[in-house]
Amino acid sequence: MAQHFDTLETRDPETRQRAQLAALRSQLAYAKSNTHAYARLLADVNPSEVTLLAALAKLPVVRKSELVELQKENPPFGGFAASGWGAKSRRAALVFASPGPLYEPEGSEPDYWRLARALFAAGFRAGDLVHNCFSYHLTPGGAMLESGARALGCTVFRGGTGQTEQQLQAMSQLEADAYVGTPSFLKIILEKADELGVALPKLKKAVVSGEAFPLALKEALLKRGIAAYQVYATADVGSIAYESEAHEGLIVDEGVLVEVVRPGTGDVVAPGDVGEVVVTLLGNADYLLIRFGTGDLSAIIPGASACGRTNVRLKGWLGRADQTTKVKGMFVHPSQVAQIVKRHPEIMRARLVVDNPEGVDRMTLHVEVPSNASSHADALATSIRDVTKLRGEVAFHAPGQLANDGKVIEDARKYD
Repeated sequence: MAQHFDTLETRDPETRQRAQLAALRSQLAYAKSNTHAYARLLADVNPSEVTLLAALAKLPVVRKSELVELQKENPPFGGFAASGWGAKSRRAALVFASPGPLYEPEGSEPDYWRLARALFAAGFRAGDLVHNCFSYHLTPGGAMLESGARALGCTVFRGGTGQTEQQLQAMSQLEADAYVGTPSFLKIILEKADELGVALPKLKKAVVSGEAFPLALKEALLKRGIAAYQVYATADVGSIAYESEAHEGLIVDEGVLVEVVRPGTGDVVAPGDVGEVVVTLLGNADYLLIRFGTGDLSAIIPGASACGRTNVRLKGWLGRADQTTKVKGMFVHPSQVAQIVKRHPEIMRARLVVDNPEGVDRMTLHVEVPSNASSHADALATSIRDVTKLRGEVAFHAPGQLANDGKVIEDARKYD
């Protein structure tokens, strides 16, 4: 069985840099000529004069946190897409939504999100039945992993999220070989299997994403005979980095350039230092994102992986550069908390706390109210679900009990 997806993974680093530099020049020229956003942002940049990758650091960073407003000003994609519908000469195949809301197009190329490489590194092969538990509702998670699996020749079961017993029934009766989804939901499915005495003898591999993957859970899965690997991907740029059998960080995908910068700036930090992950797409003709600030924190790992892949590696997800956080694979923004509060004028101050008792993400909206307002709990829970598309609990506090520190979202999750 082949060890690597293709020869790009094992290129000499200098050969890779030359190819990336040429691709970057082409991408800059294409973006400048085909999108309103980059015609403005790159007005003073001559793509042919970009002769070193270090020149990338001089270009502006476009942060995910800015895209909501940019898309409102220039719908539907903020001026960053060369494809669309109607009068657009280049047609988008699909459109997705993420909380915010943010809208992203998908092009018609096979494996548009470049997830096949990550799945291959995790041992997925043609003929496998992949049980896909990423969401197919509004967001692209399910479609992203499905496109990668199908590009490898796998068959996909569209499980989606929730309905644990029905998911387990399908996995058992169809004898799924592999799982893709959040690690916490895989844990829930396996616990339900133990409770009901259902065996999953063919389930041997998994690719997980959307939330942190504690070492304790990875080891527990391995004891059950399931080798689970992480992939770091977003709805905006697709695959960014993935784990290999070496389990030494996440290897950057061949279709992107990744920088780690000091949060709030475009300044690249030294290898090993923690900063914000900034991604540049190479060769994408639909959604042009150059120096896209993900808001995620990570760090570059010096040296090459023992698996033979030679691209740079990331330590993995180390938190958020802003207060935006990811819950069960969905981003939750401070602006959404403000939107909830606006619906309920009785709230004086609010803080959304995310924790993970028993390894499962939980959201609790702590609110200060002038009197006991527990009668508003159901209405608040409904607002949380309507705005974030996630379920949340509500905790009431007297005025002055919440910290006056400007924090809107607190990530209190603990990982072993």
